[in-house]
Amino acid sequence: MSAVLNAPGAVSGTRPAVATGTPLLEIDNLHVSYGKTAALHGVTLSVQPGEVVALIGANGAGKSTTLRAISGLLKPTRGSIRFKGKDIGGMPADRVVGLGIAQSPEERHVWSAMTVYENLTLGAYLCKSREVVQQRVGMVYHRFPRLKERHQQLAGTLSGGEQQMLAIGRALMSEPELLLLDEPSLGLSPKMADEVFDVVREINAHGVTVLLVEQNVHNALSAASRAYVFETGRVVADRDAAGLLQDPELLSAYLGG
Repeated sequence: MSAVLNAPGAVSGTRPAVATGTPLLEIDNLHVSYGKTAALHGVTLSVQPGEVVALIGANGAGKSTTLRAISGLLKPTRGSIRFKGKDIGGMPADRVVGLGIAQSPEERHVWSAMTVYENLTLGAYLCKSREVVQQRVGMVYHRFPRLKERHQQLAGTLSGGEQQMLAIGRALMSEPELLLLDEPSLGLSPKMADEVFDVVREINAHGVTVLLVEQNVHNALSAASRAYVFETGRVVADRDAAGLLQDPELLSAYLGG
């Protein structure tokens, strides 16, 4: 991860290559419910090491539910979730983080009454070495200079874009192999959204696999190598991202254009 955060930025707009081989993440026939209400109906997908994979679809299609099931926030009712060959379905969230998965949640959920620095250190709560935690904070500040400028500022006083950078930086503090991003451009200006996706490309270009949920279809497909289209809790298409951008009929059918 030190290489990820210290390396120079990737070229804006660079699309990751489609990886092949043994998947880093495999989901098979995943069912998840909220109480008696079924949210996922047999979702199957995979993510290869080094990919950026996008989950796209209308609101309520099951994309965020899928991320929450991966990260241990929701327990599957059926099916399997395997990370590096290990079944993690229903595993507690702290153990999932310890295995190498971190999530930057929808709407960021920073601790508004705590400083930027305090938010970041909480992202490394599994690390027992204060020295290593400080090294990781320094690497996040290298990647996000605005966070360094505001390190003693309360997170609740940051702009939306700065809070998103803080949420991503907090997730990176656990040094994940797989980063789950839930709606990273939500509520941001187009310019700030472009900045956030440039950061996503840089992180991926230097070693972190990314699984991304995003309502802005163009941003998602421009950053991803592949995409899964969700509708009402099911995967209805699995396509190369570049090809999907050129398929207006599919986009219109499932995403409204």
